[in-house]
Amino acid sequence: MKRIIGLCLFIFLSSCSHLPDSVTYAPETSKNKKLLVDEYFIGVDDVVGVNVWKNPDLSISVPVRPDGKISVPLIGEVLAGGKKPVDVAKEITKRLSKYIIEPKVAVILEQLNSHAYLSRVRITGAVRNQLSISFRQGMTVLDIVLEAGGLNEFASANSTKLFRKINGHIEAIDIDLSDILHDGNMQTNIAVQPGDIISIPERAF
Repeated sequence: MKRIIGLCLFIFLSSCSHLPDSVTYAPETSKNKKLLVDEYFIGVDDVVGVNVWKNPDLSISVPVRPDGKISVPLIGEVLAGGKKPVDVAKEITKRLSKYIIEPKVAVILEQLNSHAYLSRVRITGAVRNQLSISFRQGMTVLDIVLEAGGLNEFASANSTKLFRKINGHIEAIDIDLSDILHDGNMQTNIAVQPGDIISIPERAF
C-alpha cells in the first residue's frame, strides 16, 4: 500500500512541471536548511494589491485582466501577467517617480485564481479525510492536518513527509507531526506553499 501511494505521489509530482512558484517563504528549520522556492508569477484573474506608501488614493486591489494588465491610478495600464510581484512593483515605482518623490510601492498577491488546481495543497495517507484544498497565505502543516480531521489510528506521524518543488526538483521535507500534535514542538510546523503534498504513512505492523 505504501509503495502504491509513493508511486502515485511520484507520478503526480513529476507531472507538475508548471507548478506556480510561491508568494511566501517557509521558515528554515534545523533539519531543513533550504526551504526557499522561487517567487510566484502573476497570472490572469489573480487579484493583486498595489500599496503606495503614504498615498492611499493610489493604492488599489484589482484582478489581472485577460490581457495581463492592471490599471493603476495616475500612470494607467501596467503589465502584470507573467511577471513577479517584485518586478511589477519596480515598474510602478519607476513610472510613479515622475509624479511622486521617491515612491515606495509594494505589490501583494491577494488571491491566486489563475492556478486553481496547481496552487492547491494536498494531504494523503493516514488521515481521516484525504483532501485537496485551496492554498491560503499563512497556512501551516498543522492547519492542513486539522482540515483533514486529524490522523487516523494507523498513522506513523513522525514519518510524515512534505513533498515540494524547489528549484525545479521535488524534495521530501521531514515533518515531525507527532511532536507537533502531542508535544507542542512546532519546529517543523512549516508554512505550506502552493503545490505542496503532505504524505502521512501508516505504521508497519
